[in-house]
Amino acid sequence: MGTDDKMDNKTEELKGKAKEGVGRAADDPALEQQGRNDQSKSKLKQAGEKVKDAFKR
Repeated sequence: MGTDDKMDNKTEELKGKAKEGVGRAADDPALEQQGRNDQSKSKLKQAGEKVKDAFKR
């Protein structure tokens, strides 16, 4: 797994956390859910990259 992929996934996760926080502060459940979804997608991508790494060894 490339370092760029790791950074991209982590950046996406942090953006999702920020979006969730803004949604919570603005009392916008849709935005809050969208942030949680972004975090989930990022974590899923990260897991996929880890699986690829395991097979490379």
